[in-house]
Amino acid sequence: MNTKIKNISTIGFSISLLALIISCTTPQPRKPVVQKTSSFLEESIERNKIINKVEEEALIALMQSDTTKEYITSEKGFWYYYNIKNAEINELPKTGDEVIFTYEIKDVNNKTIYTKEELGEKNYLVDKQELITGLQDGIKLMKEGETVTFLFPSHKAYGYSGYQKINSNQPLLYTVTLAKVLKN
Repeated sequence: MNTKIKNISTIGFSISLLALIISCTTPQPRKPVVQKTSSFLEESIERNKIINKVEEEALIALMQSDTTKEYITSEKGFWYYYNIKNAEINELPKTGDEVIFTYEIKDVNNKTIYTKEELGEKNYLVDKQELITGLQDGIKLMKEGETVTFLFPSHKAYGYSGYQKINSNQPLLYTVTLAKVLKN
């Protein structure tokens, strides 16, 4: 029995010694794991191109079906028309100016999502406060006293995330009245 215990002890000691020797060796550097994200990005880009094309086609169809208005294409990727144009004032809001405006939001089927009463009057420091990018750009095209309707593709509004009553990737119509421009 004594020999069995010696053999077991010897084996246990040998295993411990082997583990100690292995653990004391210098660490071998591992090669980095390569993850290919380009396929995800390419798929995302393609998906966004399709969404943008569908939205643009819907907005163009809306404009073509309404021949009573003169639609203007902005350099910032949206369309607009004047409901009320102010020919007496030439100056546009600039960065830092405070503007007071009201607006309503509709979908492309002209169904009201938010009324002016729900949204209330807004004060905005041009380019100094957060606002959807379409509205930031649109306000800078308006003069005091004008009412303009903007047709925003979703990437100029709430995009993929949506917001409360606004669905993901939903193009929107904003009718904005610029009540006052307070120069900085």
